[in-house]
Amino acid sequence: MLEFKNYLLENNKSNNTIENYIRNIESFKKWYYETTAGEFKKLYRPNVLDYKGYLRNIKKNRKGQPLKAESINANLSALAKYNEFLVYKGIQKEIVINDKDFLKVQHQRINPCTIDKSDVENFRQKILENESKRDYAIITVLAYTGLRISECLNIKMNDFDFNSKEIIIRDGKGDKQRIVYFNEKIENAIKEYLKERKSNSEYLFCSRQSDKVCRSRINQLFSKYSNVMHPHLLRHFAFTNMASNGFSISEIAMLGGHSSTKTTEIYINPSQKEIKEKLNLL
Repeated sequence: MLEFKNYLLENNKSNNTIENYIRNIESFKKWYYETTAGEFKKLYRPNVLDYKGYLRNIKKNRKGQPLKAESINANLSALAKYNEFLVYKGIQKEIVINDKDFLKVQHQRINPCTIDKSDVENFRQKILENESKRDYAIITVLAYTGLRISECLNIKMNDFDFNSKEIIIRDGKGDKQRIVYFNEKIENAIKEYLKERKSNSEYLFCSRQSDKVCRSRINQLFSKYSNVMHPHLLRHFAFTNMASNGFSISEIAMLGGHSSTKTTEIYINPSQKEIKEKLNLL
């Protein structure tokens, strides 16, 4: 899979996208071996269609539920990219996956945020009381800037300025650079962390073992202190919170690094939680 990974890097795919593609390809290969007892060499359309049927009718997610259409399409997208790679390498000539193979999804323009400010503040307090000032600062940055977890962990010491309250995001999605601003909550949390920070690392958030805190460490925090919260949910909260406090769509799009304001518009829409609460009043 190393060659495939290098191929994706050359095509400017993000690390997160690469990880998802490789994980989905490995899942297909596992299914292929268990189904055919043979060694995977190239993609055949009948196998792809059989796998699609497996994903739709048999495969379950971690909660034991059927896969959603988005998850099935993500698996097919990985196979389509791998198919492209195999053709590029000359391993096979034909493209065996087309657009019609993907499931149609009715996109609901519902705010994906399922938590409110009290949930976030309760979570931050748990981190403050039980974990390091570094971890508390990371959670605070995520909750009140809307940064992606990778963007947060890649902040360097010379990327932020307390005077201007600005952070330069140098490796945003699509390799786009932007500037985000931070409030006093973030300023205070970072300053408290810097008082005890003892490292020559160029990265703001570092550890004893590494120059940069790894994503898995942050995921462990969320798993330890919450059954529902995850880093990307804090991103949704941040933008919903901004919208509730008068930020315009264009302002949120700029801070979030959205390439289109259509992505941002969902944050001014009601959430599933709000809709369900209203239904209970009927």
